[in-house]
Amino acid sequence: MSAPRTAVVTGASDGIGAAAARRLHRDGWQVVVVGRSPEKTAAVADELQAQGHPDDHREVERHTVDFARLDDVRALAATLAGRHARIDVLANNAGASFPRRTTTADGFETTFQVDHLAGYLLTRLLEQPLRAARGRVVTTSSFMHRLGPLPRTVTADPPRPYSGMLAYSRAKTMNALFTRELARRWAPDVTATCYTPGAVATSFGARSGGLSGLAWKLGLSRTFRTPAQGADTLVWLATADEGWRNGGFHADRGTAPAMPWATDDRRARDLWQLSADAVGLPA
Repeated sequence: MSAPRTAVVTGASDGIGAAAARRLHRDGWQVVVVGRSPEKTAAVADELQAQGHPDDHREVERHTVDFARLDDVRALAATLAGRHARIDVLANNAGASFPRRTTTADGFETTFQVDHLAGYLLTRLLEQPLRAARGRVVTTSSFMHRLGPLPRTVTADPPRPYSGMLAYSRAKTMNALFTRELARRWAPDVTATCYTPGAVATSFGARSGGLSGLAWKLGLSRTFRTPAQGADTLVWLATADEGWRNGGFHADRGTAPAMPWATDDRRARDLWQLSADAVGLPA
């Protein structure tokens, strides 16, 4: 009997990440649950554990990590690389939106670090197990990248005056650019895709400012997709043999158009270099 494929899902303690973890686990994958909340992360992992095959007594692996602390990300990567010689899928799904500007302990604007830089660092540090598995990196972007262009000269600086919505939009643009450059650099060993889940009714939206927060206040979230519906394209990108494009932007189980600033190769190269310098890695 062959060993199950391994998927590391970040942001898996709630919402889309938890729904994707459930789907993959149900399909026989070994799922590593990564989340920020110790209680929610443990609850999802315990739920998967309870649904496991009676002959499989392995504990569902779970890790509590704060992506606002890059040392947490480095520690997670070291643990994962030590436990898994092969990682078939890394789902960079963790993210957050902050209505007011805050700065992490590492000195970066929080949305930039949590939504882009931490996932970049985790991916880079897991290069060997991903290459060994000829794995896939699936990153959760958003239709919100359409709200404002990333400047031609890519920087880590947030928009001025600060807008939580525009900071989030820029971070989601960075997800698409990171995917594009990752696919170029690591092909053919590793493929990279990103997608928008659409408007999803999760606690993330309830906590957000801007349009998402307003939609929740007005009760419009009743028309949003469920977390399981939002996770569907993530699972498809992780498992489908065809229909997706390496380096591409996706929605609803197919390729989708992205704004010009999210498909600019120069911006993608500049972002890769900026990110490498920020985390202290060679480009």
